[in-house]
Amino acid sequence: MSFPRMFRVGQKFPAPTIHDVATAVQQQMDAQALRQKVREGERIAITVGSRGIHGIDKIIRAVVDHCKSLGAIPYLVPSMGSHGGATAEGQRELLGRFGITEETMGCEIRSSMETVVVCEAQEGFPVHFDKHAFDADHVIVVNRIKPHTRFNGEIESGLMKMMLIGLGKHQGAIVYHRVIMNYSFDQIVRSVAREVIAKCNILMGLAILENALEETAEIVAVKPEEIETEEPKLLHRVKGYMPRLPFDHAQLLIVDQIGKNISGTGMDTNVIGRKFNDHGAVGSEKPNIHLIYVRSLTKETHGNASGIGISEFCHRRVLDEMDVASTRVNCITAGHVTGGMIPFDYTTDREALEVALSQAGWCEPENVSVMWIPNTLKLGEVECSEAFWNEANERKDLTILQPLRAIEFAENGDFVERFLHK
Repeated sequence: MSFPRMFRVGQKFPAPTIHDVATAVQQQMDAQALRQKVREGERIAITVGSRGIHGIDKIIRAVVDHCKSLGAIPYLVPSMGSHGGATAEGQRELLGRFGITEETMGCEIRSSMETVVVCEAQEGFPVHFDKHAFDADHVIVVNRIKPHTRFNGEIESGLMKMMLIGLGKHQGAIVYHRVIMNYSFDQIVRSVAREVIAKCNILMGLAILENALEETAEIVAVKPEEIETEEPKLLHRVKGYMPRLPFDHAQLLIVDQIGKNISGTGMDTNVIGRKFNDHGAVGSEKPNIHLIYVRSLTKETHGNASGIGISEFCHRRVLDEMDVASTRVNCITAGHVTGGMIPFDYTTDREALEVALSQAGWCEPENVSVMWIPNTLKLGEVECSEAFWNEANERKDLTILQPLRAIEFAENGDFVERFLHK
């Protein structure tokens, strides 16, 4: 079979950056006048999620230090639904991978899967809240604001979702994901967050916005009563920072790695265009990707292959690296069972590519439109097939970094690893 020739394009995205996150946290918390709300000796629970937020250890340490300056007693609460294998030990270990330990943070970590049922939401389901956070005099909710990978609306992934899924722990996450099947995500996240803000001593929210390079773009402190109105504005801002593919269609997308540290769905559906349907764009959704081939899992995902079911093809190594139990727990809890289903797997890149190209439609293999990326976060440089060559040369927002050249295979049939990076 003849394979498409590939060339590399470079693209740039808006990249405002905060270099001193500790000072930014200090300034934002100072502006909240917390000394008027916090008494000496009071306990403050600080949420920490499971996402790979840039510099999260420095951000959390700055929050801890500010709380101590108020005379309060801060402690950290893992707030990550079912992640970490849905165990207290697993969630504590997950924080350690981000450099967040009791020694580095200078405070206690209280990890438990136990929750308190705070009340019943107006829709008739129980509202769960982490017991250690509920026992605190105050709670500071820290999370990154970003588009959700499966839901669309004014509020997606951020402070309110943290109060819903993160602090709801495994039990709450199960309840909320089930309820969302009967109501809209927007309605349920607002319903639960309102109850949590009213009954669970939320002191403030600290929103983190990242740019397309995964660097901290903004840190914004928000009063609890303003979270519901401010979060949509922050979401709108961060969407302007999002990375994207250089073209809004392709017959094949090759993804080197997926993982939970990349996205909740392994690969960000806001980037690949499969937010509402695992295997195709819906309506006017862009980009429109016909087939996806996944080559491996990230080390940081520790075998959690959630999102592999979004692809049509994968390398056999993905299944070898996959932790079936953790993948199933995560996908079932999230109400996304298809996200853990197994695509067709192949022992070599050559074999997978041959099959994928044969399924691209009425088109000679060398003319198939292909994009090839490291993952859905690293989109500054993208390998593209010859089908895009003319358009790329006409686009002023793209730079040709490498000319057209043949795909290289090693003796074992896999891609020469340096191909994408040389």
